[in-house]
Amino acid sequence: MRRNTSLMSDGGFLLLFIACFICIVFTARDPNLYLHNIIFLNVAFLIAIVTYFTTITTGLILNIAFVFGYGTFTIYQTVVQGGVVTSQSYFWLIMTPVLTAITWMFTLASKQLQEENEALQKKNASLATMDESTNLKNMLSFQKDTTVFMALSDRYKIPLTLLVLNVKYWNELRRMIGEEQLNAAVYNITAISQTSIRANDSLYMLSQENPTWGLLLFTDRDGADIVMNRLRSRLAEINESERSTSNRFELNLKMGAYEYNREETPTPLEWITRARKELEYDV
Repeated sequence: MRRNTSLMSDGGFLLLFIACFICIVFTARDPNLYLHNIIFLNVAFLIAIVTYFTTITTGLILNIAFVFGYGTFTIYQTVVQGGVVTSQSYFWLIMTPVLTAITWMFTLASKQLQEENEALQKKNASLATMDESTNLKNMLSFQKDTTVFMALSDRYKIPLTLLVLNVKYWNELRRMIGEEQLNAAVYNITAISQTSIRANDSLYMLSQENPTWGLLLFTDRDGADIVMNRLRSRLAEINESERSTSNRFELNLKMGAYEYNREETPTPLEWITRARKELEYDV
């Protein structure tokens, strides 16, 4: 289907190019009718442009009006003024609808390609398990992984705690500093998060709009407190090292942790909701 649409788009573009070339050659062939042909060439292009930005129905209506008007004018010249019907009259009666039809063909194929591209982008976004900016696992991956880890926790009685963190006053920081510094801040927090957990723990980017990280820790609530203190300590070191820079801004984290409980957090989304509520107590 996609291949047929692409061929249709390429064919429509090639035919439009050929039709325009024919019209221009015909317009320039007779200097005595140059102004006459220029007017009809502009009318044909105008109808084609209107068709491109509207629908084929609008183009057909305009072509019917053009054929009726130009046909009436030709009959008047023939009957009243005694003129002769030449190829000049037939050419524009034929080429104007042809230009419209080719434009519609090209437009239809282009719109189908755009729709297919948008559908593929949405499908790719829904299936993607990695965050583009940080290369961390995203929300979809978190839900898949957590379902497995929750089952393991229930079966083998392994303590499991979700630690959620984000940057305090993020919206205010976005208004005060540039995009490059914001990206650097996200990178720094990602880096200290990765170095503050063990190899069997997992790090996720739960939200990109207001960057929110999720750390899935194989430990109890007290163990999560140790990780939180480690994060604060390492972030304080980064703030101290950048204190002398001219564009210095201080990063502060809000953190909340919630230990997995089969009764209270039966689903990954419920678990995230409980952990995010803990953020409200970190002021």
